[in-house]
Amino acid sequence: MITSVLVANRGEIACRVFRTCREWGIRTVAVHSDADENALHARVADTAVRLPGAAPADTYLRADLIVKAAVAAGADAVHPGYGFLSENAGFARAVLDAGLVWIGPPPEAIEAMASKTRAKELMGLAPLSDVGESDLPVLVKAAAGGGGRGMRVVRRLEELDAALESARAEAASAFGDGEVFVEPYVENGRHVEVQILADTHGTVWALGTRDCSLQRRHQKVIEEAPAPGLSASLEEELKGLAVRAARAVSYVGAGTVEFLVAGEKAHFLEMNTRLQVEHPVTEAVFGLDLVAEQIRVAEGAALAAEPPHARGHAIEARLYAEDPATDWTPQTGTLHRLAVPDGVRLDTGYEDGDEIGVHYDPMLAKVAAHAPTRAEALRRLAGALERATVHGPTTNRDLLVRSLRHEEFTSARMDTGFYDRHLPELTLPTVDPHVPLAAALADSAGSRWGAWRNLPSQQQTKRYAVGAEETEVRYSHTRTGLMAEGVQVVHADPALVVLEIDGVRRRFEVARYGDRVHVNATTLTALPRFPTPETQHAPGSLLAPMPGTVVKLAEGLITGSSVEAGEPLVWLEAMKMQHVISAPTRGTLTALPVTTGQQVQVGTLLAVVQET
Repeated sequence: MITSVLVANRGEIACRVFRTCREWGIRTVAVHSDADENALHARVADTAVRLPGAAPADTYLRADLIVKAAVAAGADAVHPGYGFLSENAGFARAVLDAGLVWIGPPPEAIEAMASKTRAKELMGLAPLSDVGESDLPVLVKAAAGGGGRGMRVVRRLEELDAALESARAEAASAFGDGEVFVEPYVENGRHVEVQILADTHGTVWALGTRDCSLQRRHQKVIEEAPAPGLSASLEEELKGLAVRAARAVSYVGAGTVEFLVAGEKAHFLEMNTRLQVEHPVTEAVFGLDLVAEQIRVAEGAALAAEPPHARGHAIEARLYAEDPATDWTPQTGTLHRLAVPDGVRLDTGYEDGDEIGVHYDPMLAKVAAHAPTRAEALRRLAGALERATVHGPTTNRDLLVRSLRHEEFTSARMDTGFYDRHLPELTLPTVDPHVPLAAALADSAGSRWGAWRNLPSQQQTKRYAVGAEETEVRYSHTRTGLMAEGVQVVHADPALVVLEIDGVRRRFEVARYGDRVHVNATTLTALPRFPTPETQHAPGSLLAPMPGTVVKLAEGLITGSSVEAGEPLVWLEAMKMQHVISAPTRGTLTALPVTTGQQVQVGTLLAVVQET
């Protein structure tokens, strides 16, 4: 019987596994990097072990340190979570060799399926070996791991070499394995997968389907179960293929078989030999705790002959600290407040006041809703996200709400190109014109000197920025209180403003952290009355769009080099993703002030290209 589990992971998935362990009376052990010393997963575990020596980005890839930590902490089992070493057969063997229980599939099954190239061969498929113009577009893909790391779509043959190189580097950083391969890229397909669960007695469950078509950078954003709109015959075919894949490698535990569906045709993508990020939607529909089932299977328990019946529909959205309007740029800073209304499930690795750093994936939380029908689940999830309190860095919350309410999604006509087609309209700023006024009134109501004026009738002004847009609001202090044109100020204090607008009373909840002001679901930046002059950069300056590390400079690149428009110059790595900074125009490199390995902040000058 398992009595103590070490989770070889961090963040949300570690917290989620710990939750089931606590319910089962199992002691928990966390491991953490120096950067994660105060992270939630390290705080909530019964025991936490520091992983010494390695850089923060690589710490959770050190199998030797993790096994040593498990033995030292007295754990008798290891759960790998997802990502990092979760699909590393060598790690699984090291755990077993140490006399510990591995809560996952046999190393041989991981070996057979964790490499996507070998998995395709096992399924009678083969990657492209020699790419020509007629093969385009193609997808460069990491052989190990997942989560969109090490993936690049190539539409022009001359872009292939650069895509292969950057995908290898990103895969090596994320999974410790730089192997990549090339396969045909199916345009406008749907990403559909099947959850499987197998025991050591020969029983394999196919726990329905999930649709994960809404993706950015090949990383899933919204997932649901069951996948809507599939014919009964296609659904049975997918489940049959998934069971076949599991039996082919004598699979044990939880896993997922992924497909790209175009019409009635299914293309095998890969088998993920681990628990998926999106497992909560399957849990909701089947009334299961998949982590508990993983533990039971690892202890040798047998599954029932048939899985439970599916009920209703579940949809999950991933809340990220990122700005979709600026190429999904990761965001960092303090998460001051995160709360969602009752009636939905919140899985997170953060608490109020935690820092979002640059070393790891920027997912803040998963929010999932379950209801009798898809339409009800959609409405419940969109409403909960809209009313959620998210105070801190910029997030994709507004994008999620708009996506869930988009006609293409509500009618289940989405595919993997959804954001390629709709991102501009989904990220258009639509600020309630009364939000800046509410921010100003709350600020004034909380100011010690707010009511004192030399000329009581003189209007006061405040300036705010919402994204790239700036606005100025005016209001007055009178003997009867605050006044603004076109509205009646019913109430104003630092946390709540109530305005009556055309006879309708509206509430604006306000929170301020430094110059960041959150009013309901809108985030503003308070601007100074007399702004300080901004640093002037020369034309053609390339600035860091995010905090990160310079991991590479173009080979032979020096001041005075001639560059072509679109030519990659600098590679930044942030949160295990690589971002290429390219020349905006044909010209001459006149400045290159950064070096490989340098840490940079947002706005750091990386290079200057003078147009010729």
